[in-house]
Amino acid sequence: MKKTLTLLLSLLFIYTASNAAEENSQREETYKNLEVFSNVLTLLQEHYVDTIDPQEVITGAINGMLTSLDPHSSYLDPDDFKELQEETHGSFSGIGIEITLKDGILTVVSPIEGTPAYHAGIEAGDQIIRVEDDLTKNMTLMEAVKKLRGKKGTKVTISVFRKGWQELKDFTLVRDEIPVQSVKTMELEPGLLYTRISNFQSNTTKDFSEALREYNEETPVEGLVLDLRNNPGGLLDQAVKVTDVFLEKGVIVSTRGRDEDQDMVFEAKQEDDQYQFPIIVLVNSGSASASEIVAGALQDHGKAIVLGTETFGKGSVQTIVPMPDGAGLRLTTARYYTPSGDSIQATGIIPDITVEFVPPGDDKITQNNGHQLIREKDLPRHFKNDKENSEDTSEAAEEEREDDEEISEAEQRLQSDNQLRTALIILESLRIAEKVRSKEAKKE
Repeated sequence: MKKTLTLLLSLLFIYTASNAAEENSQREETYKNLEVFSNVLTLLQEHYVDTIDPQEVITGAINGMLTSLDPHSSYLDPDDFKELQEETHGSFSGIGIEITLKDGILTVVSPIEGTPAYHAGIEAGDQIIRVEDDLTKNMTLMEAVKKLRGKKGTKVTISVFRKGWQELKDFTLVRDEIPVQSVKTMELEPGLLYTRISNFQSNTTKDFSEALREYNEETPVEGLVLDLRNNPGGLLDQAVKVTDVFLEKGVIVSTRGRDEDQDMVFEAKQEDDQYQFPIIVLVNSGSASASEIVAGALQDHGKAIVLGTETFGKGSVQTIVPMPDGAGLRLTTARYYTPSGDSIQATGIIPDITVEFVPPGDDKITQNNGHQLIREKDLPRHFKNDKENSEDTSEAAEEEREDDEEISEAEQRLQSDNQLRTALIILESLRIAEKVRSKEAKKE
């Protein structure tokens, strides 16, 4: 009991101590309310119908206090605190989603690429109504995380509601090791590189810089697609360092809070601007926090074109405060601001070019201002082109068919991803425009 009350006192002191002028009156009010809390706890211990666990009740009270403030502040018991450290420095087993509380509902920020949730089709914005037989309505974030994680190979069933659905849909997922590797690259065309950052881990900048440098040494990079879609965020310092790869000087992001030590400005430190090629940053509603910092900074500095849909809008800073017995407190302490001074919170990053994602099955139908455009070849009993009726058995046609059977990973991705195709078209256009400008300059 003494240990739990000490924990509660420590927490309340952190929350109420803001500045010297208000501290005395707030402390007096705090201890007055603590007396009420102590009286209620005593009554529960003496008269509640069942014997209560004081530690469990106090932890519940702490979590209730924090969730009344915002969806991201939470108390971490020793096991939770250990899991949080594993997320950024090691691996863990689960289904692979970033979650938050939105209007009191457990909501998917984004699935992590390559995980069970990703392969099952879980999407950003999905609402998780039940985990197994337990309703999530009154769960804290950490309680939900505990239920979703587990040993590799074990199953968990979640009931999901998605906008446009008439009823819940159950997904039974097999837990797996969540991959720590956050950077994947591939060549779209010679000189045009695609890099996917799935989240910002402790080694993200190192992996990203090495991949970019190694490719650039073999084939000079003439354009980059930086894919931050469904990137739920991660470590702030890694987001800053990744952005710094492309900036010579200037503000990357700033934070402002109640305490002066939370007012910080992160600036570019690169001594030279080594990469001059055009960049397209892909974002969507699953791009949150650290990924929004990267997209916003590159957009504000004119270093990249942001393409996709509006981002999630998580513009708050959480500070981890160690507590007794290995526990921790995740406390929202500041807000993020882009180089232009705009807050990301609840507004997100607005793309320069808005392109909605079209599922692969809808490729035949092009959306244009809400109207469906159907091509001639899609009409029943349409006239055939001579080429359709001819049997081309030439050696060239045979080679083409053989090539089609071995489609590269880049081609597969381009066929199924209209946003990536649009980004590639823009990069190709910019590359052509640069070549035209170079020719004109030589003539002069």
